[in-house]
Amino acid sequence: MSRLPKPPVRKLSERAVKLKTWQLTAGAAGVGLVIAAGAVAAAGPWDSSGQRTAERDRAASQEAGGGADHDGGTSAGAPKAAPSAPSVLSGLGAPAGSAPAPTGRALADVLDPLLKNRALGPHRSAVVLDAATGKRIYGKEAGAAATPASTIKIATAVAALSAAGADHRIATKAVIEPGTKEVVLVGGGDPTLTARKDGKYVAQSASLRDLAEDTARALKDRDESKIKISYDTSLYSGPPLHPIGPNENLSPVSALMADEGRLDDSSSGPAPRAGDPAADAAKKFADLLRDHGVDVSADAPGPSKAGDNAESLAKVESPPLSSLVERMLTHSDNDIAEALARQTALASDEPASFDGGGKAVEKQLGKLELPLPGTKFADGSGLDRADRISAELLSTLLARAADPARPQLRSVITGLPVAGFTGTLVDRYPKESPGTGVVRAKTGTLTGVNTLAGTVVDADGRFLVFAFMADGTTDPQAAQAALDHMASSLANCGCRDE
Repeated sequence: MSRLPKPPVRKLSERAVKLKTWQLTAGAAGVGLVIAAGAVAAAGPWDSSGQRTAERDRAASQEAGGGADHDGGTSAGAPKAAPSAPSVLSGLGAPAGSAPAPTGRALADVLDPLLKNRALGPHRSAVVLDAATGKRIYGKEAGAAATPASTIKIATAVAALSAAGADHRIATKAVIEPGTKEVVLVGGGDPTLTARKDGKYVAQSASLRDLAEDTARALKDRDESKIKISYDTSLYSGPPLHPIGPNENLSPVSALMADEGRLDDSSSGPAPRAGDPAADAAKKFADLLRDHGVDVSADAPGPSKAGDNAESLAKVESPPLSSLVERMLTHSDNDIAEALARQTALASDEPASFDGGGKAVEKQLGKLELPLPGTKFADGSGLDRADRISAELLSTLLARAADPARPQLRSVITGLPVAGFTGTLVDRYPKESPGTGVVRAKTGTLTGVNTLAGTVVDADGRFLVFAFMADGTTDPQAAQAALDHMASSLANCGCRDE
């Protein structure tokens, strides 16, 4: 990627050349990568980006868990509130509230010329909010609804956490119909269920192998002889295929799937997918039961519906929703996004379908009194060009998630990729960029659409949220570089009036 020119700086004095240790630590803490002040001081020399090697390694090591704070584990309580910059600085010995907020006029002097970059196409919008107060500091076409691409996942995440709760877990069950030899594998909508023995995310995910082992034990205790397998996906309704059709970016959406229906060993990004992920998962389940000595009919598992009187044999549960949100945002995982939209629908008494998920997301965001004029939620992932969101809504969603009074939304912040280090931003920021390791943001890319929405701690230590949207772009790399430049300018800015 071409090197970004150094962003303009206002009133930074000695801070203009490089970010201070406390700012880097504040930026890390604000995104869940906090290291004790003493550890940072002893972490060794600066690398060429100005990012402490220890902080860089910490960010990279946490990527496998899907986010920065959950360490790939599953917490029992609600996650802690995302700290604003003043509370981070207070923890490092700086006076609370000492960081000044940028002013609108000074920020406009920096961002207005960057927003005019031709690489951003004919339709651009931008909003910057002060996270501590929720006040808008900068806005251009703030309320104009535009195609958000994958930044819609921020809305999906907030809605799911609000509707179902940060600690909600998705169960996959094996049941047996009374008086029969039929074992039904019942899908609950967990897209992270895995049939793999090892690999990335396996230790944190619900395991089809564990379910088979527990089911085999239960069948032995019941002295069951030969059985047959079927599977139940009735929790979801509507078409399983996204309007874009068969696509390596998204499996057919089903209440039952293993490893997102992937036919390779990948855990994120495009991959060949099973045409019927539920049937594929059921076949793997049957094979695993045979491995545990269960006499399973040679007939291929078929679809069915578990009766109300079906008896439970075993179940496994996903990590909490907060962890799924982090993994979804870090890697822009479309399968998790569509599953979370349906979990929102189920918690909102809407059909678990594309249409029902969209209605449920809008319903939940309406309860939060968010700015919804012009919005349309056609899916949960952002692959549908019919989606519409404004920069005002995106930035307000992030501000709500960063609010210490809403700890249940914190994983929306901690799941955002770290510029230059994790997820979809791992290759986007050059080492020399002031935003590297400090900007944390969700990307969005479709042909002709480029968006970026996230958080940053500026050069004075103020925690800001931003949303930048561009439509009609013709050079995606140039558009991405322009958006990254804007975010880096916020990181390097102590923008106040002269």
